[in-house]
Amino acid sequence: MNKAKFSSLNLPDALVSNLDSLGYHSMTAIQAASLPAILDNRDVIAQAKTGSGKTAAFGLGLLTSINPRWFAIQALVLCPTRELADQVAQEIRRLARSIDNVKVITLCGGTPMAPQRASLEHGAHIVVGTPGRLQDHLSRGTLELAGVKTLVLDEADRMVDMGFIEEIVGIVRACPRQRQTLMFSATYPDNIRKLAEQFMKNPHMVQVEALHDAGQIEQWWYEIDPDHRLEVVARILQSVRPTSALAFCNTKQRCKELVDALQQAGYSAIALYGELEQRDRDQVLARFASKSATVLVATDVAARGLDIKELDLVINVDVAHDPEVHIHRIGRTGRGEKHGLALTLVSPSDARRASAIEEYQKADLNWEELDDLKPAPGGALLPPMVMLEIAGGKRDKLRPGDILGALTGEGGLSGPQVGKITVFEFNTFVALDRHIAEQAFGRLSRGKIKAKQYKMRLLD
Repeated sequence: MNKAKFSSLNLPDALVSNLDSLGYHSMTAIQAASLPAILDNRDVIAQAKTGSGKTAAFGLGLLTSINPRWFAIQALVLCPTRELADQVAQEIRRLARSIDNVKVITLCGGTPMAPQRASLEHGAHIVVGTPGRLQDHLSRGTLELAGVKTLVLDEADRMVDMGFIEEIVGIVRACPRQRQTLMFSATYPDNIRKLAEQFMKNPHMVQVEALHDAGQIEQWWYEIDPDHRLEVVARILQSVRPTSALAFCNTKQRCKELVDALQQAGYSAIALYGELEQRDRDQVLARFASKSATVLVATDVAARGLDIKELDLVINVDVAHDPEVHIHRIGRTGRGEKHGLALTLVSPSDARRASAIEEYQKADLNWEELDDLKPAPGGALLPPMVMLEIAGGKRDKLRPGDILGALTGEGGLSGPQVGKITVFEFNTFVALDRHIAEQAFGRLSRGKIKAKQYKMRLLD
């Protein structure tokens, strides 16, 4: 394990002190390999898996070049999804706590343009956004990138796979030619290589180990009859009994079929695939992140950019078409120092793909017997939380503290009975302990939040 200290870098003392207060004492492999070149103002291409600490790597780099007294956009970070953009912006704000007056804003689709225009008019130092919305602001003349010193492409391979190549090129061309460009990507296929050649100057290449530690992520492989694929998923859930499981399917149709089958069998399962409206996507992700749904069934494209913490289990319902995609899938579990479990179902027609993964991993596949999947004791597998949706959000000036205050006041709950609170523009999602959810809903729906009564419902 890399034990290099942040204090060994040419970072301001205040940044190092803040890192220490955040619990960042030693650098991860990607940070140790990329930060010296980033701080030397070089262009960098870094290939690293999700959860490797890449956000802190480019975040520290762009913060060292920011001039807080100059109110102009000096750093721009492109992300494939709104969820990842929100996470990146939050992490940069945490890293910037020791620097006075650094403003970070997010520009993503699925939210109204007017508040974003107002934020831009008031000025910002760092913008984090998705390619489509950034391009939209550029075409309307509401985004000025002439002052950008650092451009970051986060999860570049995912943005290209999602069809954002034209938007990326347009945004890059709107930035100054004299700038630093940092590209982070889990994979480095030819289309990413060609993209980098267009607008990066003699980039420093960084590649940390893409494979996962077998001791940290345990993989089980099962040979199945394709007609029994969905039934096997239910057997796995009853045997492993995860609190949170992510099941990958190769098609939207398979996602729908699996969710229907699991729901009919009494499991709390929700689907995430392309073509979902942003409002529906927000609801699905809020439910899963707050542990009010046990299984998230998703396609690879829909799941890109997600950062789900404390994920017990990954199930590859379909074998991934590409070995690198398989590595990316299973890397969702076993984050940080936690142990992870990943199970893959292989029908006879999947044998060639399984062999390709075996060759890529340079390790034999760990085949298990389906008969060993015995139901574990415990009755119905119910999520620990229930989701409450409130028909009010940021436009109503609601904040998480307002919701928590109402729940622990008129709602009569204690703090630990309230889980994650996520406030969107028009609605708010609150995770409630399953045992008291109905009682809390009854009391809160008859009461008021900030002197106003809101419509609400339980999602279960």
